[in-house]
Amino acid sequence: MKKILLAAAAIIAANVMVNAQGKFETVALKNATLHVYYSNDVMGDASYIVEGNDALVVLEAPLFKDALAEFDTYLAGLGKPVESAIIDYHLGGQESQAIVMPKGMHKFTNEGVYASMMAGFKQSFGDSMVELAEGDVREVPFGNTIKLAGIDFRFDRGPANDFPGSMILIDGTACLMHWAPAKAHMNTLQISSAEAVNQALEGLVEAERSGASIWLGCHGGVAHKEDIDFRISYLTKVRELLETHPDAATFAAQLKAAYPTLPGAEGVDALAQALCK
Repeated sequence: MKKILLAAAAIIAANVMVNAQGKFETVALKNATLHVYYSNDVMGDASYIVEGNDALVVLEAPLFKDALAEFDTYLAGLGKPVESAIIDYHLGGQESQAIVMPKGMHKFTNEGVYASMMAGFKQSFGDSMVELAEGDVREVPFGNTIKLAGIDFRFDRGPANDFPGSMILIDGTACLMHWAPAKAHMNTLQISSAEAVNQALEGLVEAERSGASIWLGCHGGVAHKEDIDFRISYLTKVRELLETHPDAATFAAQLKAAYPTLPGAEGVDALAQALCK
């Protein structure tokens, strides 16, 4: 986890284009409307609004001022009060809202490598970053369901390589994770060791069993059944290749050959170096 966060900070700091020209889409859930915001900023973050009958819940608010301005303008246009802001993994700018986090996340985001990463972002991006969310924090233990804006939010333990991030089942329909499953090669920000391969795979299997019909990511937005099925198959293949081709060069060649048209091939060599240790 420490390596992933430090690598993320280094890669993102190398590109300081933060102006947002994001887009929104809506998805009907069983008892709510999900509003998805694709920030199109340097982080490639996605943020979410869950709209109940009388109130709203914000999840993973944007980190940069331009994106937050777009997001807040859209939020205000919905004409309902924000009951709470959920922070599952990404600190953003929902100032002074009542904040909900999975158990352990408040401490995690305020000390150690995460705090150092955020300080590095502040040094790189300066005034383009929002003031980070502050407010009363309520932590939810894994396995618990809470009701916000009249909607159920179930907090389950996420993949071990993303701990203490959780999987949040929203309205029994949408499962929020750190990374949305996608039909693309994975990279060293997502899995940085052979152990993380197993952890990510186990997490995806649990996410598929969650009862959700769509899967959401703080990175990647909305994913569907074919996306999570592909990612499970991909990680299974990665694990098999690690067992049969433990040297980095052969592993990389075999993984590229197994998926000759898959996006993200430019990151496979670095992935191989990380996994074949």
